[in-house]
Amino acid sequence: MARTNETIIIAGAGIGGLTAACCLLQAGRDVEIYERAPALGEIGAGIQQSANATHVMRHLGVLDRLRAVAYLPPVTEFRLFDSGEVLQALSLAATHEARHGAPYLQLHRADFHAILVERLEALKPDCVRLDAEVTGYAETDDAVTVRLADGRTVEGALLVGADGIKSAVRRQIAGENKPEYTGDSAWRLTVPVERLPRGFLDGKSSIWVGPDKHAVVYFLRGGTLLNFVAAIELDEWIEESWTQKRPWAELKAELAGWHPDIQTIVDTVDRDECYRWALNAHPHLDRWHTRRAVLLGDAAHPTLPYLAQGAAMAVEDAAVLARSLSASRTVEAALALYARNRMPRTRRIVDESRDNRRLFHLKSVDELRAAFARRNMDRERSNWLYSYNPLDVPLA
Repeated sequence: MARTNETIIIAGAGIGGLTAACCLLQAGRDVEIYERAPALGEIGAGIQQSANATHVMRHLGVLDRLRAVAYLPPVTEFRLFDSGEVLQALSLAATHEARHGAPYLQLHRADFHAILVERLEALKPDCVRLDAEVTGYAETDDAVTVRLADGRTVEGALLVGADGIKSAVRRQIAGENKPEYTGDSAWRLTVPVERLPRGFLDGKSSIWVGPDKHAVVYFLRGGTLLNFVAAIELDEWIEESWTQKRPWAELKAELAGWHPDIQTIVDTVDRDECYRWALNAHPHLDRWHTRRAVLLGDAAHPTLPYLAQGAAMAVEDAAVLARSLSASRTVEAALALYARNRMPRTRRIVDESRDNRRLFHLKSVDELRAAFARRNMDRERSNWLYSYNPLDVPLA
């Protein structure tokens, strides 16, 4: 069937949209990204990319750049909130790379985003249209017409909805999103390492677990910046927004009785730069695509951050979508192939992230010790999570 426009339109220039654009351009497709923001950039702080995602970064030619601005943690330790007792550990750094053929990187989200933008501009300098919010689409067997908020329309062969948890593309494909508040609110903050004691935490990543709350600590930018996130059970619902500031005194009170290392972080932070937002659980979608539109990343499978795989899933999606288009005779067949291969894995990741919330917040030290004693987290994650390579996994 003849088409006048073979361009793939991507809604959203976040990490998922940029990775998809780069994968598709490298595969010989034409791509345009429509981004609602007036400028390219990224907010937030830490992001983790395990081998299942960094394989794709090597494929895109940016892995060395990312490694240069990242931190490669030697280990992640699961520790009790008050005593600091180590319950288990995940082997990372050289061990992770030897096992899986690609590194485990801890990155500042803004650095990651900027390097992807640079790669995209090298592949196609005029790829991104700013101040261009996708609000919906109409499709035929041969094309998709995408509507923008300012009244314009653009036509292409395919629309990829990489427009996040409030995705307009998802609303049209799968209906209104109905998130449920988990009962957790997450604090996030960063601390320059120069403010901390020399050798603080030996450069190790750590997940501190305790009744009704847990905290994640890891390093960024070559170990010069510490990233801290604390998820705390809270009856009060607040907005699901990364930019909501809260008083430092609330954070200090909520972590009273926690280990001295946690107190050091809290006491050292810039007290005017403490952010807190609601963590919502989103239902699984049974439908990811129509004839000429498909979902990717948070638009398809929003997840809790308790397995450090939100951005990694979007990167995986991008690689598998590009492969599916190359392997299929029609767009519709490609979208079905993509969804069939991505839905089971992303559902498992989302479900295990929810399960980790329950594990990390058990009500007593004895329960926590017993629960971790029954698990081998290092083996579990190596066997199914980190060992996945979206570039060569067989497509069912």
